[in-house]
Amino acid sequence: MFEEVFSSALRFYDYLLKRTDARVRDYPLMQSPIQMTVILLGYVFFVLYVGPRYMANRKPFSLKTTMIVYNFSMVAFNSYIVYEFLMSGWGTTYTWRCDLCDTSNSPQALRMVRGAWLFYFSKYVELLDTVFFVLRKKHSQVTFLHIFHHSILPWTWWWGITLTPVGGMGSFHALVNACVHVIMYTYYGLAAAGPRFQKYLWWKKYMTAIQLIQFILVTVHISQYYFMEKCEFQVPLFIHLILIYGMFFFILFSNFWIQAYVKGKRLPVSIEDKPTQNGITTVIEPVVVANGKHLENGHVHYTNGFAHNGKVKEI
Repeated sequence: MFEEVFSSALRFYDYLLKRTDARVRDYPLMQSPIQMTVILLGYVFFVLYVGPRYMANRKPFSLKTTMIVYNFSMVAFNSYIVYEFLMSGWGTTYTWRCDLCDTSNSPQALRMVRGAWLFYFSKYVELLDTVFFVLRKKHSQVTFLHIFHHSILPWTWWWGITLTPVGGMGSFHALVNACVHVIMYTYYGLAAAGPRFQKYLWWKKYMTAIQLIQFILVTVHISQYYFMEKCEFQVPLFIHLILIYGMFFFILFSNFWIQAYVKGKRLPVSIEDKPTQNGITTVIEPVVVANGKHLENGHVHYTNGFAHNGKVKEI
């Protein structure tokens, strides 16, 4: 029985290699699903196990300069991806309705292939978001939603751009996602720049609203397929998967919005933005701590990334 299962797995693997779009086969990380699966499993293992244990008895890294450079680099990277998507179809020849995949080797089709791969590669770069959270001991930021969103998207996109010809209406969600990330990393870059930029970040809570709008746009756009008399998109399965993706993440982010801003479970002032000295965060403005009270002109001491009212709690 084991031999039969192994043989079936090998046949399926060979099928994948033969089915892969020849235009993306030579790009890095596109030769096999094994590479990207190992990377993503290593990512999850690090952020949930190795990283927290490594940092358990260490002070958080500041990484201020690194964060500023990283975030604004991601703004530039995602802006370029948006530009490439627009110039390879979405801003030129696409109708924004039933747009089929161009399977040719025309300059515009190959430009779409390159843009789609750049978007796919950007998802691996974005794994650094979580690595920085771990190294800075921002454990409250490493949520199920964060890890799931960062790991599932690159994994599914490998299948999307290998088994489906790149482009067409199935790439709209990538265009929207890159646009959202331009806004998101702009916010993160300004936040990392220090307290003097805090007055320009009043729109923090609208970041989740922008994410929700993203999933609404993706769902509405892809839903057109079901109301058209005729749309011969090459791989209808991916239309269904994109619809499920849009609706599923809309539900997850809606729950986050309710928990964070309707029920008020998020800190109104981020401790990470406060100046620190010798491991002590000096609070200039009132913050809400675990006991629900405000501290003013006091100190929040933290060990292993958790803040408590004037005391240090060992974890």
